[in-house]
Amino acid sequence: VKKEVGDVSILINNAGVVIGKKFLDSPDPLVEKTMEVNTMAHFWTYKAFLPAMIAANHGHLVSIASAAGLCGCSQASDYCASKFAAIGFAESVDTEMRTQRKTGVKTTIVCPYVINTGMFDGVKSKWPRVFPILEPEYVAERIITAVRQNQEVVCIPRIIYVFLFLKSFLPVKATALILDYFGLIDLMSTFKGRPKKE
Repeated sequence: VKKEVGDVSILINNAGVVIGKKFLDSPDPLVEKTMEVNTMAHFWTYKAFLPAMIAANHGHLVSIASAAGLCGCSQASDYCASKFAAIGFAESVDTEMRTQRKTGVKTTIVCPYVINTGMFDGVKSKWPRVFPILEPEYVAERIITAVRQNQEVVCIPRIIYVFLFLKSFLPVKATALILDYFGLIDLMSTFKGRPKKE
């Protein structure tokens, strides 16, 4: 991309994979693939495009993480770990830009609930009015708005901000009860994923 297009002013890291199995049932090569795609790819794209942004003191780094990067979920240990890492990485780079006084290089971390792209086929929301399965067009609009407004963290839907706040001070058992009530602990129990291509 750098050879064909040159420097970019907005970098959006959107690739993602998920196994959808219990931790001990997840094959090692697939766990490694999840970390490579969902986390390490951010490192390599930033290494490629961040230097020009720093030199110009202008650019925007968009990390499409997940609400699963804010709270663990059964049958998604690989996915949650990779998205927690993506969030931590993006926050760290943002902090580096601030300490280097590169205030023109902005960061937006996006933490959506399940998006209807096929990646999480089979996943059902227990409370669809509170936690709807999100349409890609809606999420894309929210991301574009966030980038234009230099919003640093975007949780979709907004109720996720409430859960983050509660998680910050409630005991783990209370948080687990709330997550269980809303059907978020075993969200992946109906997971099928994308059908395999022939």
